[in-house]
Amino acid sequence: MTNSPISKISLEGRDFYVKRDDLIDPFLAGNKYRKLYTLLKTPSNKLSKIISYGGTQSNAMLAIAAMCKSKGWEFYYYTKPLSLTQKNFSHGNYFHSINLGMNHIEIEEAFYKNFIASLSLTIDATTFIIDQGGAVEEAKIGLEVLAEEIRGANLELRSLATPSGTGTTALFLALALPEFKVYTTPCVGDASYLKEQMQALHEIPKNLIILKSTKKHHFAKPYTEFLEIYKKLLASGIEFDLLYAPGMWEALLTQTDEEILYIHSGGVSGNESMLKRYEQKGMSIK
Repeated sequence: MTNSPISKISLEGRDFYVKRDDLIDPFLAGNKYRKLYTLLKTPSNKLSKIISYGGTQSNAMLAIAAMCKSKGWEFYYYTKPLSLTQKNFSHGNYFHSINLGMNHIEIEEAFYKNFIASLSLTIDATTFIIDQGGAVEEAKIGLEVLAEEIRGANLELRSLATPSGTGTTALFLALALPEFKVYTTPCVGDASYLKEQMQALHEIPKNLIILKSTKKHHFAKPYTEFLEIYKKLLASGIEFDLLYAPGMWEALLTQTDEEILYIHSGGVSGNESMLKRYEQKGMSIK
């Protein structure tokens, strides 16, 4: 695994450090690279098929598609029905995943939950299921590798930050770095949902701190304040994703004051489609 570099940026008069996991690979980068570490180290002949499910804006979907392409594994991805418009996009994570060989199967919404629950009943020894967002126990090893990289950097700080969907990255990072304070914020659902997702994997350690947003945000919906944060970050010299990063940065800027190392989650490949959604709402990056 590549040891990603660390950059320093200034934002609203504060200095932050950024662990540049976004530079590892164009598609297979960020926390998804870390979560898939065990599978990336698995010999190609040990598996033949990967199954996952979730949304078609998903960074995990794209990362898994890239991994399967490199390994020669089939990739089957289940979602609720998509609009014809979305299927015909010539940009974004869904488009790139299809081009990498992903097999996409739509399940009617009324049957979706039960179908996903039954997936594990029909797999064989050469098939592996990755839960939505990469929330699997195997992710722990990759995040322990990241933890050792952070220790090896010898930074004079003791606070980290990473946004959460399922909370897998934040949870395993906090467990691997008990001497650090790990900030996260829920980007999909609220704090209660996030805690529930993390507790399904492990008891939440005391050094993991959930920062709650003062305003309710719906996942993947365009918000003026998120675009403004994205532009400020871009001006600082680093592009961050528009789905998870703005909410985390907003929380850090309003609820913390110490030096912090932000773990870049990658996912910038999805910005092309998100920026088009902002433009459709009359919000431009210019």
